Amino acid sequence: MKYVKQLSVGTLALLMLGNASLALAYKGEQYAKEATLTLEQARAVAVKAYPGDILEEELEHKLGGSGLRYSFDIRANHLTHEVAIDAKSGKVLLNERENSNED
Repeated sequence: MKYVKQLSVGTLALLMLGNASLALAYKGEQYAKEATLTLEQARAVAVKAYPGDILEEELEHKLGGSGLRYSFDIRANHLTHEVAIDAKSGKVLLNERENSNED
């Protein structure tokens, strides 16, 4: 019985950690209130610009466009592209192959 109780507590802890990670789904979420586009809308624009699997996503302040952009690392055919979407206009600001020396 003690083993079952410990297992239940451990399972509950893992579930809570999983839910915590969902709360902070992407880097820069604290800027979301400044954006006109939602993360989901920006994802759709990014994948249309470079179809593939999204590896990483971020909302950041950066020069160009409105100064607030969603940045996606998208992988297709063994190549990774960085696609940046203006978070206020939805315009594609960048769509280029990532250099393997960059982070």
